[in-house]
Parts: sequence; structure tokens; C-alpha cells
Amino acid sequence: MATPLIVSFGEMLIDFVPDTSGVSLAESTGFLKAPGGAPANVACAISKLGGKSAFIGKFGDDEFGHMLVNILKKNGVNSEGVCFDSHARTALAFVTLKKNGEREFMFYRNPSADMLLKESELNKDLIKKAKIFHYGSISLISEPCRAAHMAAMKTAKDAGVLLSYDPNVRLPLWPSTEAAIEGIKSIWNEADIIKVSDDEVTLLTGGDAEKDDVVLSLMHDKLKLLIVTDGEKGCRYYTKKFKGRVPGYSVKTVDTTGAGDSFVGAFLFSLGKDGSILDDEGKLKEALAFANACGAVCTTQKGAIPALPTPSDAQQLMKSKSK
Repeated sequence: MATPLIVSFGEMLIDFVPDTSGVSLAESTGFLKAPGGAPANVACAISKLGGKSAFIGKFGDDEFGHMLVNILKKNGVNSEGVCFDSHARTALAFVTLKKNGEREFMFYRNPSADMLLKESELNKDLIKKAKIFHYGSISLISEPCRAAHMAAMKTAKDAGVLLSYDPNVRLPLWPSTEAAIEGIKSIWNEADIIKVSDDEVTLLTGGDAEKDDVVLSLMHDKLKLLIVTDGEKGCRYYTKKFKGRVPGYSVKTVDTTGAGDSFVGAFLFSLGKDGSILDDEGKLKEALAFANACGAVCTTQKGAIPALPTPSDAQQLMKSKSK
């Protein structure tokens, strides 16, 4: 059977990370450049696990833009959906790693090329070939990218492709917190699968993310699966038929960048191979345990894409912790 294609839509950018952990941007004396952008990380995660992925997005026709597309290619990601803008730059983000490995962001997008993707530039044939179409919410912030995002979702939906949504909230990019909540919720009811972090549940509901009834307020009629990630504690899953929790794996965390994307990529990789995991709780728990392991492995080294695991990395962690 042909390997199913998973298409990821949105932004790819360069993260500048201080070469010393635990310092502020102002205190840092040097920065390492690392490829970033959640949808691109997810595409690379899928490919590194042995899946088939493609990325759709726009880059500046500059050194950084071409560097990023080359990184996609090197990581085995199909780049037929990529285009370049000669008038706008590739987005940059300065990311500080605090002492605990958590992050703070400062973005340079004014406007960056990814925000200027137009519907006419979409590779709709690529979207129609997918089994799963995955996206975030950053591409909803401004036009023309928002219209391109909506058109891409419609193309996928009409072709019977599963829609996967990870809002990946970055509040500094939105005009206000209220605009972020409204924008993120504006496409909520279209998705078949949604992954949110516990912090995002709190943001979107104003309630306690630990409480099932709060999480369940985010369910909608078309939603086949809602996943809530709880950091190193693992994740929770909610479908119309069942709900539960899958514990995480404790590791020595160096950098949490890309952990959520590693988790999502691993889950979509499993779902691509076997769509029945949405209806089979045993299979679902196995897929989520594997995704938890992939997320954990990703935190054990700096950067997102370089830290993405292979299947054996994840399986090794799962074996070592199950003794």
C-alpha cells in the first residue's frame, strides 16, 4: 500500500536561539540560527519517522528562505507547495531559553513572506492527494494568508481529506488576546482532529484545564478527536465514545522547542498508517504513548528539527521506562 501523504500548511521561519541557556535576549552575547515554525516542524517530524509529508508555505526570496527550503528537502519533505516572494523577507524569531528550558519569543514579521501567501499560489493538487491536511492558527492572523488558509481547508474538506488543527498559540503575533481567541475559534468547528496544550485550554475557555467538563466544552459535532497535552505529564484524549489519559516520559529537558510538533507529527504518522485508531481506544492509546515518547525525546537536545526523533529513538525511551 502506498504511504499516505500528510500535508502541512503555514509558516517556516528562523529561530535565533541564545548560545547560552537561561539568559535574556538582551544579555545574550551570541545566537545560533535554527529552523522553526510549527507546521514545518510537523512535516519534518513525519518524514523523520518514515512517513510521507509535504509543506505548503511562502518564503522570502532571500538566503534564509532558500536555506529553509533546502532543510525541508534534506529532511525528506516534499516542497512542491513552496513559493517565494521577492518583495518580502523570511520571518525571524528570537527565542530565549529560560533556566527551566521554557521559551520567550520576539518576532520579526513586518510583513514576512509567509503572511503574503495568496490563494492563487496554493498547490491545490497536492492538498487533494493528502490523507491528512494539518495547519495552525498563525496563518489566520492577516490577509492574504488567511484567505489562502481558508481556501486550502475547503479544498481539503471537499476532497475528503482529514483536517488536523494545532492552534499553537503565539499571543505576541496577534493584535490582542481577544483577537487571538476569536481567530483561533473562527475555524474550530471545521477540524476533525484538534490538539491543544493545557495552557491553550485555559486561554480558550477561561476555565481550569484539568477539569473534563471544561475541556469537553471545546468539543464540536464534527470533531473525531480532541487531544490535550499536559507537558511531561503526558496527554489526555476525548472522543464521542471514550476519554482517558496517557502518561508521559520523564527525561532531562534541555529545550522544549518543537516538542509539541514532534508529538503531533508522531500522532499524525500513526493515524496516516491506520485511520481506525480514532475508533479503537487501545490503538489510540498506543499511538499517543508513541507520540508522548517522540515529544519527550525532542526536548533532550537544542533546536526543533535537529532534535526530532527516529522511530528507534522513541521506542528506546518507551522500553527503558517500561521496565
